Amino acid sequence: MLRTLASKVLTAGLVAATLFNATQAADTPPASTWKSDLLTWRAEHAKDLQQPNGWLTLIGLEWLKPGDNSFGAAKTSSIIIHAPVSPSLGVVKLDGSTLQLLPPKGGYPAGLTVDGKAPVDPQPLVSDNPGTPSKIATGSVSITVIHRGDRYALRIKNSKSPARLQFHGLRWFPPNEAYRVQAKWTPYNPPRQVPVPTILGTEVMSEVPGVAEFTLDGKGYKLEPILEKPDDKELFFIFRDTTAKTETYGAGRFLYTPLPDHGLNQPGDLTLDFNRAENPPCAYTPYATCPLPLPQNRLRVAIPAGQMRYHE
Repeated sequence: MLRTLASKVLTAGLVAATLFNATQAADTPPASTWKSDLLTWRAEHAKDLQQPNGWLTLIGLEWLKPGDNSFGAAKTSSIIIHAPVSPSLGVVKLDGSTLQLLPPKGGYPAGLTVDGKAPVDPQPLVSDNPGTPSKIATGSVSITVIHRGDRYALRIKNSKSPARLQFHGLRWFPPNEAYRVQAKWTPYNPPRQVPVPTILGTEVMSEVPGVAEFTLDGKGYKLEPILEKPDDKELFFIFRDTTAKTETYGAGRFLYTPLPDHGLNQPGDLTLDFNRAENPPCAYTPYATCPLPLPQNRLRVAIPAGQMRYHE
């Protein structure tokens, strides 16, 4: 009888172990699938970068002054557009937080549109904060207004920019599962409001919902993400490691991850796959406005995974 009972217990244990292992296998994709997904993601990342409105098309960032700001290819313009456009495209009038597009002398040039339509006089403009910015377009050039801190600027893109036409591909470290780590998630209740530094020398108040703790080579590290929007379905980590001195972008890299398994407000786990660490837009153009790593996200460890420097 004891043998029968022991046999049943052993059998039950084997079944439970089999089910547990099967569950683990379902939760953890095979190495071949993980690598295939990673390489597909990297290819899509390069493809997105080359889009007609991608970061490689950015050719200018011009800060607006209160009052009238003329713009066009003419050297007499307040803002000179270094692209094949009309000498005078128009005037952006900034009055406090109110933005308007006014026609130049002689009227708007043929083909100029705002959000796909011929502009009126005056034409109201919307910046990127909040909402979707108005898009001024002519030929291969598009212009939007961005709002950073208490300042406004014209972000100028050219789909025929040399950077896009001469794109030479991205460089990555070889896939390495050792840098796909499990992290412990500890929420901050309530979330912390933290000033995040930017490459412009300014700070942007951002929400830090918690901290991710993980281990590399037997040592513990912490990273704090920010939420770009309250309803985001992923965490945004800005970090820098010691490879920034020689192999990766000097200012740091970005890493997006799914939310923790029990949500933002409960302790749980999440995966940090540094093989998906990517360069910020500032790695490709001097006209981007990138956030920089928080002091606590400047890790004293080498993480040779993810994207390498774009410019050698």
